[in-house]
Amino acid sequence: MPAPDFDVGLGLGSNLGDSPANIRRALAEIERRGFARVTALSRIYRTPPWGPVAQPPFANACALARTRLAPLDLLAALKAIEAEMGRAAGERWGPRLIDLDILFHGAGALDVPGLHLPHRHLFERAFVLIPLAEIAPGLHLDGRSVAHAARTIDASGMEIWSTRA
Repeated sequence: MPAPDFDVGLGLGSNLGDSPANIRRALAEIERRGFARVTALSRIYRTPPWGPVAQPPFANACALARTRLAPLDLLAALKAIEAEMGRAAGERWGPRLIDLDILFHGAGALDVPGLHLPHRHLFERAFVLIPLAEIAPGLHLDGRSVAHAARTIDASGMEIWSTRA
């Protein structure tokens, strides 16, 4: 029996180099490697940096995809893309060439070292909620509406950077 397909949500971010191009390249790599099929893409947003480190604005987007990979296998595949694109280890919440996060994986929850699903900070971050609600307005995670949270979160400083990811 083939492995089941899972619906997943991905968060993508970059604030070094050509940030929108970095996001597009990461999406192309996901498709090229065949471990997930992207089914929906948000616009790319210019967002203020998150955290205590002074740095340039981020480009952020979200994608919905289908995968047969288990959560930790998907995380490993995404981290391989980050490394091959040139992401270097750095300060937490610091500048980065590319950041690929799993926002949710199917309807399940997971809490293991290095991965908490749904993403533990999803409902605190406009740069995730706004693009995710754009492509999944009916989505509920942990009993909460993503669209409602997106309408009520402070999105100061966010603007559309590109109409296509």
